[in-house]
Amino acid sequence: MGILEKISEIEKEIARTQKNKATEYHLGLLKAKLAKYRSQLLEPSKKAGEKGEGFDVLKSGDARVALIGFPSVGKSTLLSTLTKTQSEAASYEFTTLTCIPGVIEYKGANIQLLDLPGIIEGASQGKGRGKQVIAVARTADLVLMMLDATKGDVQKTLLQKELESVGIRLNTKKPNIYFKHKKGGGIAFNAVCPLTKVDEKLVQLILHEYKIFNAEVLFREDCSADDLIDVISGNRIYLSCLYVYNKIDQISLEEVNRIARSPHSVVVSCNMKLNLDFLLETLWEYLAFIRVYTKKPGQPPDFNDCLILRRGVTVEHVCHSIHRTLAQVLKYALVWGTSAKFNPQRVGAHHIVHDEDVIQIVKK
Repeated sequence: MGILEKISEIEKEIARTQKNKATEYHLGLLKAKLAKYRSQLLEPSKKAGEKGEGFDVLKSGDARVALIGFPSVGKSTLLSTLTKTQSEAASYEFTTLTCIPGVIEYKGANIQLLDLPGIIEGASQGKGRGKQVIAVARTADLVLMMLDATKGDVQKTLLQKELESVGIRLNTKKPNIYFKHKKGGGIAFNAVCPLTKVDEKLVQLILHEYKIFNAEVLFREDCSADDLIDVISGNRIYLSCLYVYNKIDQISLEEVNRIARSPHSVVVSCNMKLNLDFLLETLWEYLAFIRVYTKKPGQPPDFNDCLILRRGVTVEHVCHSIHRTLAQVLKYALVWGTSAKFNPQRVGAHHIVHDEDVIQIVKK
């Protein structure tokens, strides 16, 4: 019995098992087994086959955004519209067969956009180059999920399921569980809050399924068995995801209004170039970018060239982005902008800068 058959057997058993107090231990064990088999499926095969054509593209720019979706939803059209790269677009499926990179230039930032081949159902098990597509998505800073507005939420559910099964968690934060292997002493289990979804017995059963008999587990929030399995596996990727609904010119205004109000969603039309400016603005927000301008002593600030950094960075990070040795010789910095209490404010290395701040570095 192969791994795929075992996975489908466990999935069927989970589907037909009633969810109640009596079956929660059984379900927890099944979920742990399922996660274990899926991680085996992701591991590269031991057979030394001939090398295939490389699919990944060298990371460049300030951030990387992966464009994921089913065939013929308008991924290549979006890439050609937003960037200077021309990706072949046609009315038949699987027009794009490899990864095509493009660069979006927006507010001084260079955002690398990757047009990936269309995903089909069963991609996580290797169908239709699905494994390669998903592997590239794991290296991205943000996932842009392209959906067909005329198909409703069917595509969104299927894609979320495919990405979930390969360890990509969309728009969720990492579970606040402390887990550490030990040499001996059994399983030490603690929780700093009341747990409603798991108890000590279930935690021990899941750990035993992974052949872990000595460990320290501390729950800092009320997490489920799935969250614990994610922490034990340790190979989960937590990514922000933006759902982009294309072809809104083919549906009713009421439907557009309903989709646009759902969380993490943007409605666009690539053919009619509708709402693309709002998509770029939302992309900027999700990537949490800020612009910082530099100033030389006795000269006005240089507003033509800015440093693109992430929200929450300090003066020390700004120094590193200018030159790696600058932070070591920093005496203080002068800051103009919303992060300063008065202009200019003399600050140290741990001062947090805001968007469009002006900074002058003073060396020792």
